[in-house]
Parts: sequence; structure tokens; C-alpha cells
Amino acid sequence: MTRPMIRGLYTAAAGMVAEQARQTQLSNDLANAATPGYKRDRTTQTSFGDVLLSNVRTGQAVGPVGHGPYADATVTDLRPQGARTTEEPFDFAIEGDGFFAVQTDQGVRYTRNGQFSVSARGTLADRAGHDVLDAGGRPIAVPPGGTVDAGRVGVFALDGATKAGEGLFTGQATGAATGVARQGMLEGSGVDPTRAMVEMIASLRTFESGQRAISTIDRTLERAATQVGSVSGQG
Repeated sequence: MTRPMIRGLYTAAAGMVAEQARQTQLSNDLANAATPGYKRDRTTQTSFGDVLLSNVRTGQAVGPVGHGPYADATVTDLRPQGARTTEEPFDFAIEGDGFFAVQTDQGVRYTRNGQFSVSARGTLADRAGHDVLDAGGRPIAVPPGGTVDAGRVGVFALDGATKAGEGLFTGQATGAATGVARQGMLEGSGVDPTRAMVEMIASLRTFESGQRAISTIDRTLERAATQVGSVSGQG
């Protein structure tokens, strides 16, 4: 009985670890429910390989048993979201596919967040101060007291887009995208707060189920150890 119970501990713990990864992802999504151009994630789970059980006395096969799930990947939903009008001259949204490019200390990164402003250098910049680039990969100068025409802002097609933190992506730019920059607008976040909260509650309940399973197994093992000790003492 002990070996199956020990296996049950590992199975329950594996499920709890998988749900922790999912909760981290959902928490990050909820924190960015109002971030322009944010793309939500989805944590996928798979199972460890099954083990075939057999009768230790006869060798007869009993059947397979799983070792629990684990989080194997985080997938980002890159689908464009609807845009809202802000009428701010340095707000831009991409209608369709594509990314804005910004120059960072780590190299060129890409973003869908078009909430820009004018830097102290007189260039169009994102909220972190990174220069926004035009279609030729150059910073965009902003005339004193002037604005920037949407046509000057580069919109790039990107292969292998991967999140790099702070709303930025890495990937391989493959030229101009099919999307078009629109001025005075911002793309909405890809997070549905209600759906994310429902998923968070479901994940928490699954996590708590694993906790209860571990507690039950622990109590059973404790009783078994106590009974074995009692029988040994009587002998």
C-alpha cells in the first residue's frame, strides 16, 4: 500500500506545480487587463508518461498509472484586438497584423503598445524611453510643438514573436507588415478580465484539491506507521 501512496503524493504535487505555473500566467494577464496592445498567454499542460503496474507476486499486468500533469508551454495569443479612439496625437494603433519597432539597449524589440510620447531627444519614444523606429529602422524626429504622421511609423511583420517582458517581443523582422498604423487610437488589451478570473478560480480549486489529496495520504501513512509500530511492539 505504501508505494502507491508515495506515488500518489508525487502525482498530487505535480498537479499543484502545474497549477502554480498557470496561476502565475493568469496573474500577469490580469495585471495587464488595461495595458494597450497586451497579448494574453495560455499555459498548456500535458502528462508525464504512464507506468505499467504489475502484480509483484504473479507478474500479471494490472494496468497503467499516470504520474500527473506538468506545464509544458506558454502560448501567446497574437490576434489583433479592437482599438479605441483617444484623440491623443502620439497614440498609435495597428489595424491588422504587425508590430512597432523600438530601439533598446539589448537591440531592436517589437511591441503592439502604441502609447508613445516625445523624448528629451525630440524623438518619438515608448513609455520606457526607447526610440520608436520608422520603416527604415531609424528614430523618428518630432518637430517642436508638432506631431508625427502615422505613415512615418514603421509597422513590421515578425516571425517567431516571443515575449521579452515589459510588453516587448523578440523575433525576426521580415519587412513591412500588412497592418496599418492609425493615429489617435490605442489597441485594447487581449485579456478578458471576467474570463481570466473564472480560470483563476478554477485553477485555485484544482490546486486546493491537490493539497487535500496530499493531506489525506499523509494522514493515512501516519496511521499506517503507527499501527505497524504498535503491532511490532506487541510482538
